[in-house]
Amino acid sequence: MSEVRIAVTGAAGRMGRELVRVIAATSGCALSGGIESKASPHIGADLGVLAGLPPLGLTVSADPAEVVARSDAIIDFSTPAATVEMAGLAAKAGLVHVIGTTGLSPSDEAAIEAAAGHTTVIKAGNMSLGVTLLTAVTRRIAEALDADFDIEIVEMHHRHKVDAPSGTALMLGAAAAEGRGIDLKSNAVTVRDGHTGPRERGSIGFATLRGGSVVGDHTVIFAGEGERIEVTHRAGDRSIFARGAVKAALWGQGKGAGLFSMNDVLGI
Repeated sequence: MSEVRIAVTGAAGRMGRELVRVIAATSGCALSGGIESKASPHIGADLGVLAGLPPLGLTVSADPAEVVARSDAIIDFSTPAATVEMAGLAAKAGLVHVIGTTGLSPSDEAAIEAAAGHTTVIKAGNMSLGVTLLTAVTRRIAEALDADFDIEIVEMHHRHKVDAPSGTALMLGAAAAEGRGIDLKSNAVTVRDGHTGPRERGSIGFATLRGGSVVGDHTVIFAGEGERIEVTHRAGDRSIFARGAVKAALWGQGKGAGLFSMNDVLGI
């Protein structure tokens, strides 16, 4: 079987460089290209050199269509606008589109869902295999415990992260809401300030911490009378997200049109 040709958006960024390293080290796949915005100072730079590897003979491109034409899959940790644009290109070309971009608006989500009607889209707020399992455990605990147990989700990331709560925290909140059979949007509490009054029964709270170089910590707390359950995932480096995304790109080959998640990739 020939190698799966995988391209990377945001190839000069921290996650992009990590993806280049993981793709280069993973059997069964090969790097097919990397994309950056036209304003990037890295256009034309060798992708291997940018990632701290020997030269790979592939350079950073500002032309997504050119990279898409020689790829079987594209892994996308970029911006919402870039991801929506790529969703259209991937759908037209029939590429597997793996999306780890966060901060997507409802209209962005709708555009991605429309693209999934034409090609394989695998989207998750967190591509880590461990976080995927944490999400499944959160859903199961929420299903087993009633609203006498308050649900709080605490997340911490590095000082440079621009969206809050994190996509992973929202994914965990959605899993908890699904397990409890409620709508997350109408039950989420993302801000507490001043005299808030007592906690509303059945709500799902979020706490956001930012600082230093923290890759990503997430804890789901189920707090009852006299007892508390906490489930936690701590990310030590970005390679865990890259490895999960590459696994998803390989899994998606031949799956056909549809919107999938990392739960599908792991079969849980």
